[in-house]
Amino acid sequence: MLLNILIIIATFLFMEFMAWFTHKFVMHGFLWYLHKDHHQVEPGFFEKNDAFFLIFAIPSAYCYVTGLMFADFRLYIGIGISLYGFAYFVIHEIIIHQRFKLFTHMNNHYVRAIRRAHKIHHKHLGKYQGENFGMLIVPLKYWRDPNTSK
Repeated sequence: MLLNILIIIATFLFMEFMAWFTHKFVMHGFLWYLHKDHHQVEPGFFEKNDAFFLIFAIPSAYCYVTGLMFADFRLYIGIGISLYGFAYFVIHEIIIHQRFKLFTHMNNHYVRAIRRAHKIHHKHLGKYQGENFGMLIVPLKYWRDPNTSK
C-alpha cells in the first residue's frame, strides 16, 4: 500500500518535469501548429492546443488498462498521471486562464506567483524566446510582488 502511494506521488512529481520538457521541446517545437492558438488566441471556446489533453491521456489510459489486467504498478503510474492532469487542468484552465468561471477570486500568494510566471510565458506570441514552461513549480522570482522593492 505504501509503495503504491509512493509510486503515485513520484509519478505526479515526474509529470511536472514531463510537462516542462514537452511544453518546451514539443509544443514549442515540432507540434507548434497545435499549440500556436494558445498563444495567438483565435475565436471559439476550443483550441487546437486542447488536443494535448488527449495526447497526455494515452499513456495514463495505457497504464490503467495494463495495470488492471496484470495487477501491477502500472495502475499507480496511471493514477499519478491522471492526478497531475487534473491538477494541471484546475491550475491552467480554471485558475490561470479562467476558461471555466470557477475560483475566480483566488488571490493567495501561490496563485499570484503562478499567474505572474504564466503571464511572462504568454508575453511571447511566437514559438521562440519562451520562458516558464512548467506549471506547478514556480521560479522564486515570481513569488516576489513586482510592486514592492526587492
